[in-house]
Amino acid sequence: MKKIALATSMLLAIASGSAMAHGENPGYLVSATDGSFVRDGNGNCIMTPNSTLMEPATECMAAAPAVEEEMAKPAEPKMVEVDAKRKFAVYFDFNSTKVGSLSSVIDFIKSLSYVESVKLVGYADRIGSDAYNQKLSLDRATAVASELKGAGVTDWKLRVDAKGETAPVANCTGKGAQLIACLRPDRRVDIEVAGEKTEKQM
Repeated sequence: MKKIALATSMLLAIASGSAMAHGENPGYLVSATDGSFVRDGNGNCIMTPNSTLMEPATECMAAAPAVEEEMAKPAEPKMVEVDAKRKFAVYFDFNSTKVGSLSSVIDFIKSLSYVESVKLVGYADRIGSDAYNQKLSLDRATAVASELKGAGVTDWKLRVDAKGETAPVANCTGKGAQLIACLRPDRRVDIEVAGEKTEKQM
């Protein structure tokens, strides 16, 4: 017992050189320099050997290590291929095969990553013979195909058909210039483009 008491006295004597018991919280060592708590390597306050405290004071508990929350990274978009199909109509003047602007058709085709097919169907109005209008509608579809080939569309992906005056959409009466103007919707080439387009998907 004498040895234990002697060891305890020596430990307190050593500690008193740099620390002393905290007045407000007896049982803790504080720095003799600035009165701050003396802490161990884990940040906990050091109790004196004769401390009777059951639990450390709140202000003496080691601060929980800061955990850096990893910022949630936004999901990177995936590039996927989706089916793309669009229809267009090109209209013609009376008895003409002159093709107007195809910019919207060409722009759509160029936006595709893969072109499956470009279907062209020519039509004519009811003025004239059946045979003449059949040929005229074919010539119109062929003229559009030629323009698209010139814009870079592969030849074998173009499918040309003609229906003459057999599929009218205009409902017209009258004669002369008035009738011709009214029948304009029947003088057309319908274009259907099918393929695939690359799009971002979240």
